[in-house]
Amino acid sequence: MKIAIYPGTFDPITYGHIDVLERAMEIFDKVIIAVARNSAKQPLFSDDERVEMIHEVVKKYGKNVAVDGFDGLLVEYAASKRAVAIVRGLRAVSDFEYEFQMALTNRKLAKKLMTVFLMPHEKYTYLNSSLVREIAMHGGDVRDFVPPSVARRLRKKAKELS
Repeated sequence: MKIAIYPGTFDPITYGHIDVLERAMEIFDKVIIAVARNSAKQPLFSDDERVEMIHEVVKKYGKNVAVDGFDGLLVEYAASKRAVAIVRGLRAVSDFEYEFQMALTNRKLAKKLMTVFLMPHEKYTYLNSSLVREIAMHGGDVRDFVPPSVARRLRKKAKELS
């Protein structure tokens, strides 16, 4: 079974993330969405909220997709799951330099672990979680960017923080 890890903060998960996930599902037998716990970022949603939110969104894919939280080195997490690849989405050229550096570092740490770059559909190339959070925190409509369950959570979080 070919397992891939799709890591990120997913704060929140967007249609762009889902598009990359669906592309990865065409290549791998199982994709584990690995929610980063110890990120340098300050997430809007807690670790548990993000994992729960993603579970709601991906349950329709059945056993081919799993959701898990992780901290520490990604390559160690991938090894613990017997993954053969890390999946990363590339939206624009600006993503490439950072992702390329990370891929080469991960290759140095785990020679057999591949990094696979997948481009989302062009309608999602501008989309990122930070933009979605900003729109939601200012009362904007995010339904075109995230699944309905995520939009509800964003509205609720915005009310809690206002």
